[in-house]
Amino acid sequence: MTNNLKLQNGEDLLKGVLEKIIFYNEENHYCIGEFKSENNPESITITGNIPGVQCGETLQLAGIWGRHPQHGEQFKFRDYRSTLPASVYGIRKYLGSGLVPGIGKIYANKIVDYFGKETLQVISSDSGRLSEIQGIGKQRAQSIKKAWEEQQNVRDVMMFLQTYGVSTNQCLRIVKTYGNNAKEILQTHPYKIAREIKGIGFKTADQIAINIGFANNSPERIDAGILYSLETLEEEGHSGYPIVKFKSYATELLNSDITIISDRLNILIDDKNIKLRNSDFLQLPASEYAENKISQGILNLLQQKSSLPDIKITAAIDWAQKRNSNTFAEKQASAIESCLTNKISIITGGPGTGKTTILKAVVDILNAKKAKIVLASPTGRAAKRLSDATGHPAQTIHRLLKYDPIVGKFTVNETNPFKCNMIIIDEASMLDIKLAAALLRAIPNSAHLTLVGDINQLPSVGPGNVLKDIIESKKVKVIELIKIFRQENESSIISAAYSVLSGNTKQPTTISNISDIDRNNDFHFIAKTTPEECLITIVELCQNYIPKNFSIDPILDLQIISPMHKGVAGISNINRELQSASNLEKSGILMGTNNFKKNDKVIQTRNNYNKNVFNGDLGKISKLDRENKSLSVEFENDTVDYERIDITDLQLAYAISVHKSQGSEFQIIIIALLKQHYMMLQQNLLYTAITRGSKQVFIVGDPAAYYMAVKNKVSSNRYTSLRELLS
Repeated sequence: MTNNLKLQNGEDLLKGVLEKIIFYNEENHYCIGEFKSENNPESITITGNIPGVQCGETLQLAGIWGRHPQHGEQFKFRDYRSTLPASVYGIRKYLGSGLVPGIGKIYANKIVDYFGKETLQVISSDSGRLSEIQGIGKQRAQSIKKAWEEQQNVRDVMMFLQTYGVSTNQCLRIVKTYGNNAKEILQTHPYKIAREIKGIGFKTADQIAINIGFANNSPERIDAGILYSLETLEEEGHSGYPIVKFKSYATELLNSDITIISDRLNILIDDKNIKLRNSDFLQLPASEYAENKISQGILNLLQQKSSLPDIKITAAIDWAQKRNSNTFAEKQASAIESCLTNKISIITGGPGTGKTTILKAVVDILNAKKAKIVLASPTGRAAKRLSDATGHPAQTIHRLLKYDPIVGKFTVNETNPFKCNMIIIDEASMLDIKLAAALLRAIPNSAHLTLVGDINQLPSVGPGNVLKDIIESKKVKVIELIKIFRQENESSIISAAYSVLSGNTKQPTTISNISDIDRNNDFHFIAKTTPEECLITIVELCQNYIPKNFSIDPILDLQIISPMHKGVAGISNINRELQSASNLEKSGILMGTNNFKKNDKVIQTRNNYNKNVFNGDLGKISKLDRENKSLSVEFENDTVDYERIDITDLQLAYAISVHKSQGSEFQIIIIALLKQHYMMLQQNLLYTAITRGSKQVFIVGDPAAYYMAVKNKVSSNRYTSLRELLS
């Protein structure tokens, strides 16, 4: 785009080169940069929204001058035009910005020194000449050419999408999926991207489609919108939805007519894109398949004989008591007996009720009988805790099922099941229908299955209510543990958790300052009513009080939890503040709103079976390559390499959500709790957060917010069909 911009009243036109990006928000493309104008030798600060911009680009900017109270004179641009750099200076900046993997500042200087103004033309049309430069071989020249073409595709797509709020990361995914056909697909089949690319939803595709002329009631839009409606309901936890309610929901969401919705819905059902169960319950095919598999798996287990060796139950329980120097309570002994005699058992109870004691006894007894045992949990930290408690190896369910990226599925399944007599799953409340289905497909019918969990915690992030549905089906033996055994010198953490669960709105003892903390207590409520005070206190705890008073690993043993992402005391801002305070590395890789640096604590935000890392895995950045925009993360069991496209799956994790913390336990937990979090102030959410801490829990926030959370007993009313299938 080289045509001059049209100026509005009072506006000026600037032409020049973008020198440096000081700040860039990938969500709204807001940029603060240093700009070198053609008519001014001094750098100018510019601010405005510009998607996909890179250092060294030649820009035309239309805007007005203003003065920031702290940062001085700035040029606020309203509109822009961007062209590839034409000057040697601009080309050097452009390539040296790390835009093209394989070309950092050193190689950028070498290439530009050699080819001058012809540099970009050479890379684009005659890349073989790059090997004329010392240090650039044929392979590197080819990788530079490939990266350049990808960047050009991203740029073309970005320029097309700049008015639709599509981020650079999303553009990278579009180009990676469709290559040179990306722009054509966006123009002809925009709803395709919502179906096929993770992270790009119907709303983005719909905005593109409407703007390029698709009708509001076009069949393609309605079909995509119906599927999106069901996907949205799945994100809320439902595995399906009653058809009458769904029609109203989709009609309102799509701003359409219920007759049109009904007609297209019938076609989608006829084409088997949507499943209709019992004439009144709609499901996506994958969800219907998953719940069918769970039901079949459970019923098959219940009908087949046990492969456990003969065990004299009373004698075995006595032996386990003596071995562990312990006397089991009646419910504990019943739970052990159930695991050993019933094909499927469920043990449920809160913290301190003896679940670990029961599991250790079961494992000890079965090991003595030389039975084959499999232990697993949905998260890595929970698996490690299970292994430590029982003395028997445990894995995450994902790793246990052994995903093969070549064939695109788990390799442990009904044709290649586990070789075991007993499988024990801890933190079973976290099981969604798809993971539970994969698990049950892999359990031999002769094995026993024990599910252990706390039904008072938050339900699974994914669709379904597996543990609750199985319990309510009354098909399996359930042992509910109520009595608290683990008080550990009258643990205030456990007392506080059960106080929340019982709906007791009496305020815990609060203190005003960190200096008032009683080291003899393990539960602390530091009263701070504003987000700013809350944030300052959290940083002070992490930077000073905790390091001085506790010998812990700040990555593995300390975790901040906040109910919401936005706001001063939200997850995003706490992460920025703690990174600034604790990580002294000067440079990093800017991806969206995250600036990843070496030694940062990070969390994986989606399952990546190719890399064997999963949603919720926590780690530390151990290596970082700014030139190639790649990094390595050291997780608990492995170190994983990330290329640029994969880094978008990472987020800073000094602070995480309560949902992301579920299944994990940390020595020290800090919980931000404010009235501004009102949308998420729920009893089970606060209970789950408190029970993540094993040694110390600090709540920093407003006592009124605590009261609001305790009073708000939200029932997890999820529409599912599993209980009906089992019954």
